[in-house]
Amino acid sequence: MISKITKIKSKKNRTKIVCLTAYSKNIAQSIDKHTDIILVGDSLGSTLYNFKSTRSVTLEMMIKHSKSVRQGVSNSLMVVDMPYNTYNKPSQALKNCKKVMKITKCDAVKIEGGLKIIKIIKCLIKNNIPVMGHLGILPQTTKGKFKSKGKSTKERNEIIKDCKLLEEAGVFSIVLECVERKLANKISNLIKIPTIGIGSSNNCDGQILVIDDVLGLTDSKMKFVKKFVDVKKLITEGAKKFEKEVKSNKFPSRKYSY
Repeated sequence: MISKITKIKSKKNRTKIVCLTAYSKNIAQSIDKHTDIILVGDSLGSTLYNFKSTRSVTLEMMIKHSKSVRQGVSNSLMVVDMPYNTYNKPSQALKNCKKVMKITKCDAVKIEGGLKIIKIIKCLIKNNIPVMGHLGILPQTTKGKFKSKGKSTKERNEIIKDCKLLEEAGVFSIVLECVERKLANKISNLIKIPTIGIGSSNNCDGQILVIDDVLGLTDSKMKFVKKFVDVKKLITEGAKKFEKEVKSNKFPSRKYSY
């Protein structure tokens, strides 16, 4: 039987890879038929908990949401973000990733960084834990305003070097966040594993967005965010109709009563 990770890798240069985040069973179930990868992202920190950064997200939060998401995933590859300060050294990373894999039954984990964490990535892969890489903007460690990556020669060379290191270490794909489009194209042609872009142009092998942004549930001003449907408006309409029927004593009618 071909593994889900092998299927993802085989899509490179053949068909675009579709990725979305999910934080609950209901959302995961709704998008599963239309995605190749579902990421339980630490973006839930800002999206659900109104944290100022992903640094406040805990391992327990990720595990709880991932257990819920797992119940709604049958088709897609399920990846879980390892939160800030949970993979500072190989032994800690291995312990926490094993815990996440065992409890959530996810297919892989995602961690941010290149050269600085290469020993950690090698340790995880050596112990049969599939890893998705993440380069470009690194939300867990970036301080101040987010700025696109790859504009200077130094930055471009560092990102290219990190991509090669991650591929050699054995990651099955790399998320490129807000990487300049020409650099994203160069990297996608340079490495043999898929690149998943977010704000990094359609030169990547696939794309990922936060589901709440896609559904119009957030007011994100990030350049790469596109609202594909206005669910917030539908929720408001539903609440308004409910309010009207309750106040007019129309709901619940006999049909909705025991």
